[in-house]
Order: sequence, then C-alpha cells, then structure tokens
Amino acid sequence: MHIADITMFYAPASGGVRTYLDAKHRRLGIKPGIRHSLLIPGSSLSEQDGIFTVPAPALPFGKGYRFPLRLAPWRNVLQVLQPDLIEVGDPYLTAWAALDARRQLDVPVIGFYHSDLPLLVSNRMGNWVTNNVEAYVSKLYGNFDRVLAPSRVMADKLTGLGVRNVFVQPLGVDLQTFNPDARDPELRAELGLDDNTRLLIFAGRGSKEKNLPVLLDCMKRLGRRYHLLLVGSSMPTAVPSNVTVIDEFCPAPQVARLMASADALLHAGDQETFGLVILEAMASGIPVVAVAAGAFEEIVTEDCGRLCAPNDPAAMATAVRELFSSDSVALGRQARLHVERHYAWDTVVTSLLCHYHAVLGSQWPLTANG
Repeated sequence: MHIADITMFYAPASGGVRTYLDAKHRRLGIKPGIRHSLLIPGSSLSEQDGIFTVPAPALPFGKGYRFPLRLAPWRNVLQVLQPDLIEVGDPYLTAWAALDARRQLDVPVIGFYHSDLPLLVSNRMGNWVTNNVEAYVSKLYGNFDRVLAPSRVMADKLTGLGVRNVFVQPLGVDLQTFNPDARDPELRAELGLDDNTRLLIFAGRGSKEKNLPVLLDCMKRLGRRYHLLLVGSSMPTAVPSNVTVIDEFCPAPQVARLMASADALLHAGDQETFGLVILEAMASGIPVVAVAAGAFEEIVTEDCGRLCAPNDPAAMATAVRELFSSDSVALGRQARLHVERHYAWDTVVTSLLCHYHAVLGSQWPLTANG
C-alpha cells in the first residue's frame, strides 16, 4: 500500500499538523508492505527519505510557511508517485491538486479537516464572509471519499454543513519526548522561584485565539503564590510580575523539559480543534486547567484536570485553586495513564490504517461520525 500525504501546513515552526505527519511518516516507514510519501512546500523540487518538496513561494512574515499558487507541480508529483491513496491536510490548492490527480489515477482521496476554516476566516475578516467560507468547505470536503476530523466538535461542524462520510480520528502525542522523566528540578531556581510556588505553564503561539489576556488576568488574581511560564513565539511583553515569558519557538525536547518541570498547564483558548499541547502536558505527567470549549471537553476528564467557563479569568483562577486543593500530583499521574491508553501514536496509526483499508475496499469495522 502506497499512501501519499499532501499539505501546505508544514514549516520549521509548524504545530500540530507537522507533528502528526512526522509521527505518521516515521511509523508507516517501518511497517512491512507500506510506503509513505509526504508532499510539502519548498524552495525547489527535491526528495529525501520519502519527503518531497514542491516549489511554492514563501509567505511574507509567514515564519517559514509557503503558499502554493500552481496546481500542476503538485499534481505532477502525485502522477509520478502513483500512490494507492492520497490524504489531504489543508483546504487550499493542494486539496484541489489531489482531487485532480484522483481523476487521472483513479485512487481514493481522504481529507483531514485539521483547522476550522470558517472560524479562522471570521476571526480575521469578520462574520460577513462566514456563509461563503462554509459553502466552500462543504463543496471541497464533499468531494473526498472519506473525511477525518480530530475531534467530535469538528466532525459535528462538518456534518452540519452537509458533509458526509465524516469520521472522528484523534491525533496522538509523543510519549517518549513528553514524559515525566524530562522533569528538571533546577528550573525553579532558574526562574527565581521557591519550592512552595505553584508553577503553571502555557506553550504555543501567542495568537489571538489563544486568549492570552485571560491567562494574564487570571495570574493577577492568583497572586505571588503562583507563577506562569509563557513559552512560544509572538508572546505578550507586558505581563504581571508573576509571569515569565520565553518569546521564541522552542524545539519539542525543550518544551518537554519545561512541561514536566511545571505543576499544571493553563490554557484559555476556546476554539481549539484538538489541543495537542493539552496532551503533551498530560503526557508530561501534569494536570490541566482549561476552558470548557472546543475539543477540550473531549480530552480533559475529571481525573486529568479541571475545566472552567470560557473568557472568565475569575473562573479560571478558581479552577486553579481547586486543582491544587486536591491531589494535583495524583491527577498528573492519571493524566499520563490516560494518554498512554488513548493517544499513543501507534494507536493513532493503527486507526488510520483502518480508514485506509476501508476506502481501498478492505472493509474494517468502523462507524461513521464516531
């Protein structure tokens, strides 16, 4: 079986989509009888270890992202590769290139709906474009042989737009990198904190939808006994005295060290389609305080942390205090066990292979939208 993934969501500082594709590429590469090719944007046409770069111009101020403008180069690489199945990882030109290749190769195409496109566009341009974007999503994803969504909330949105053959397919977490053993007892001294200070962490991009002002307001309410570490690019510079900022993209091992050395993750984002950083924290053996919105309600159980009302700093501060009034260390252990059972990458790849066999004709038992 030859599987080809195609996406523009792949850059040096990429988030969840690149994490998914890299983990998948490594695991499929060692399975007998399976070949995996990955098509991503680059400065020129090249190939290394099954990863093909296809020429695409760089986005200005795009932090390494490139935006394909020509369909033919992507379609041509697919025609040369002759895959048995194509998976699409974004809703832009590469998706249409895959559908164009399907007509010539007569192979199934799966669409993975990683991002809530109508919500992203409305956040940046206003609600006046929402209907048009929803119509575009309905048309595009209605063309795929099967559609995968990382959470039920995303699957339900697609179904509400009239898209059929939608299946929930959660992503996974690197259990070796994100591990309680990555804890560094020297971190608190580096930050100038005593052993009695509760160390919270948030890691990710400082984009609007992460609602970082809610975290900062929450920290003002929590006071000196609590300290927040903000890790990632585009972080705010004006922060309360009990907040430390690492304003740069950090590689996974560095994030894993910081995660495992903290006491809990704090996340105020209310539009998350999956929330990989939540799983990374849980895999690191720490509990989570997040908002009851997006995909978080599907991931964070009472045994793993606390959920609070969205956009409510007071409610978040209360949830943090409640977390530490219980056995937060035990919650962290439960969180680790939870991701080991449900979100190991090997489990995810096995589930993906079920989808692939199904669309190729080897019907494995699966239930639509579930």
